[in-house]
Amino acid sequence: MLVISTLKKLLMRHFMELRWHSILLVIAAYMLLSWAILWVCGEVALTRSHDFIYWLIVTASTVGYGDLSPETVAGKYAVAFLVIPMGLGLFGLTIGRVAAFVSYQWRKGIKGMKALNYDNHILVIGWNENRTLQLIRLLQHEMAQQTERQQIALCVRVEVENPMPDSIGFTRVSSFSNDADMERTSLEKASTIIIDTRDDDVTMTTALYCSSKNPQAHIIAYFNDDTLGALLKQHCPNVECMPSVAVEMIAKSAVDPGSSALHYQLLAVDEGMTQYSMKYRGQHPVTIRDLFNTFKERYEATLIGLARAGTKTLQLNPALNDQIQPGDTLYYIAEGRINHIDWENFRV
Repeated sequence: MLVISTLKKLLMRHFMELRWHSILLVIAAYMLLSWAILWVCGEVALTRSHDFIYWLIVTASTVGYGDLSPETVAGKYAVAFLVIPMGLGLFGLTIGRVAAFVSYQWRKGIKGMKALNYDNHILVIGWNENRTLQLIRLLQHEMAQQTERQQIALCVRVEVENPMPDSIGFTRVSSFSNDADMERTSLEKASTIIIDTRDDDVTMTTALYCSSKNPQAHIIAYFNDDTLGALLKQHCPNVECMPSVAVEMIAKSAVDPGSSALHYQLLAVDEGMTQYSMKYRGQHPVTIRDLFNTFKERYEATLIGLARAGTKTLQLNPALNDQIQPGDTLYYIAEGRINHIDWENFRV
């Protein structure tokens, strides 16, 4: 028994190390050997029948329907002592190898070692535990209101597993500026890149790298130090730098109590009125006055800001007589995102 057990472990170890084409060769050799043994034993019905492969699979897996079987004495002994034992071992090893391969591929995805084949997706770079999870949940809530939903991918350096394996892509890299690693994130195909690392210096270098690899993407970088954000803005005007507003929020709440709750609700997409934006896609200029009342009456939405096409300058609380040109961005407060506005038939 010790010899058999040792031999079994040895064969299993070598079989699990074989490449897939080698496994196919072993299976093919087993099929040819089985056919040759049956032919020598005079099993004409099995060797000449097109059902040989079917019979062999059923027999090797010990299902044994009984519709086909050897007829000669030599054939029965050959099947009992050679074909079935070899087939059963090979069948079990193959199933085990397939299960191990599937498990390995799943583990690779969980650990972030697989390449993502994403396009026009949102890439979140950095890991800050609960803050990152909250960011992803808010993004998912935003995507649920979009007509064209984008995939979300998370890229980290720390040794963590995919926190949301059923809903987001995940990659773990050694450096946020390593070409081979970042290629697995489909960085150059991302439409939006959010950089939120624990270290402002890492955020700076990552933003520079992402801007060089994908200058067309909407890149957002969060900084604790406002000066670094301003410095990055000088070199990469296309990057939107997000400063920490904690101090400003404290000061505002001290003078105007409730300001922090107000700003939180404007940003939280999962409760109450929230701030959204949309492009004005009409063919002709209109005024703020033209849209303000109609937005309120039809959608219970309030226009609060305007950004001119081609610029990033935001005009809050624009005058009623201000002109809105095609392509301008409108900012509004509403309970949900407004989709599918037919601007040509939008009566003001």
